[in-house]
Amino acid sequence: MTDREEPQQPTGPAGLTRRDFVNKSAIAGAGLMIVPRNVLGKGMQAPSDTVNIATVGVSGMGSSNTNAVLSQNIVAFCDVDFGLLDARIEQWKKQAAATTAQGAQQGNRPNPSGGRREPTSAQLAANDKRPRSNGPDNLRRFVEEQLPKIQKYRDYREMFEKQKDIDAVIVATPDHMHAPIALAAMDIGKHVYVQKPLCWSVEEARQLAKKAKENPKVVTQMGNQGHSRDEARLGYEYITSGAIGEIREVHVWTNRPFGYWPQGVPRPAPMAERLKDAIAAGTTAGWRGREVDARIGEWFKQADYKPPSDKLAWDLFLGVAPPVEYHPIYHPFNWRGWVDWGQGALGDMGAHLIDHPFWSLKLGYPTVIETRSTPFNGASYPTATTTYYDFPARNGMPAVKLTWYDGGLTPPRPAEIGDENLNGEGGIIYIGSKGKMMQETYGANPRLLPDAKHASTPKPKHTLPRIPHEAHEMNWVDTIRGQQEISSPFEYAAQLTEVMLLGIVSLRAGGKIHYDAANRRITNRIKSENSRDGDVDPNQFLSREYRSGWTL
Repeated sequence: MTDREEPQQPTGPAGLTRRDFVNKSAIAGAGLMIVPRNVLGKGMQAPSDTVNIATVGVSGMGSSNTNAVLSQNIVAFCDVDFGLLDARIEQWKKQAAATTAQGAQQGNRPNPSGGRREPTSAQLAANDKRPRSNGPDNLRRFVEEQLPKIQKYRDYREMFEKQKDIDAVIVATPDHMHAPIALAAMDIGKHVYVQKPLCWSVEEARQLAKKAKENPKVVTQMGNQGHSRDEARLGYEYITSGAIGEIREVHVWTNRPFGYWPQGVPRPAPMAERLKDAIAAGTTAGWRGREVDARIGEWFKQADYKPPSDKLAWDLFLGVAPPVEYHPIYHPFNWRGWVDWGQGALGDMGAHLIDHPFWSLKLGYPTVIETRSTPFNGASYPTATTTYYDFPARNGMPAVKLTWYDGGLTPPRPAEIGDENLNGEGGIIYIGSKGKMMQETYGANPRLLPDAKHASTPKPKHTLPRIPHEAHEMNWVDTIRGQQEISSPFEYAAQLTEVMLLGIVSLRAGGKIHYDAANRRITNRIKSENSRDGDVDPNQFLSREYRSGWTL
């Protein structure tokens, strides 16, 4: 490891405030400017035409997002877990050594839903505007030329304070840290790409939208990559062209979390002494529902597992969230199923599924939201939920009822598909006055029902621009360089995220909520059998109190 690769030591949550590094970095941030090559003339490349990018949260989707921008200059990595970071760097080195110029291209993901239909003429025309990146060449250049120079940090605040050559930041941490990092980056003029869901709370969504509006030169993008896909845009065009008439009902489902991360489990904790004494005395068998949860929690607590190495800065992982003792059921990856850090299946996949009706039907904010679920212990999201949204009439379009299903729950199967099963991964059903339409996850495979209608209906007029090669991350980069229009900016993504998060608010509040979006306020209280204080005020779940030393 060279001197430039030496890990930067964390300063601790109170060591460097957002205001501190905003004040110290504002001048440097304001001076950043990407000069597109067309300003200098055809064939000329400005030194600043390549964007300097830092990734915060490098394993998981962070590495995928980084792969997609390897044509740029990666200048810094920030991750609270240097064990995961170092392992990912070694993977890049092995991939670079194994790849050849004829190898599979990096940074141009295949459609996760499998088989593809032929691209539309609009997509082919967009692809012609920019050559597809040479993935193997980009990877080798990244490993050989950039990796030896890349700075590594554990604390994003220290990175922003010390490193002045960053133009843009990818944020792919657990959900609870998206907003603090993105806002800090935007404060000092950095362009930001933030993984979905955009943030952890409704208040954070509003703050991100506000910050983006106040800083129009900062290019923002949420990582709902389906929004840039040709098929998703074709589905939008079917809906907006009136192919199935007026739409008043939509059903959206996903198979998450099954097979991906645990939910509906108790937090690791020792069994209460009172329960132990009752079991020992024979006054209870100790096998009723809550008692079983207590046994499982104690088993988790006593399980033989390795403590975190010194490569994991657990306090920095916790960030704004409450203090919790480390356990491997939380990290890596499983954080998504825990209320402290994630938003469960709805937060994970809503951005890939609710996105499409929210977009094409211009739904705006709902007025009534109710989430029902399997048992919920308040710490780990339930194994399955159903969320009912009421969206009011708007701009001449009728009111819409949208229902979300996860954890293996699905809507009724449309009669038009006969014995065909619904897609096992997830999908969307639009019910219109002149027919129905289905889409798969990420907006793939828009299909009018019945099949005879799909066959007889002409393809809609292309009203949306296509993203060259459907490259969502490069759309962000090219927009920074003045060469494209952004696909999923915060002004859109924050509203979509708020809709998703309101389903979580209803779950945590324990009942139906009535939402006044204009004032960001829930107008009703909820009677709760579990609350010793009587009625529950759901407004408490629109935001969170940050841990001492952290601010929004």
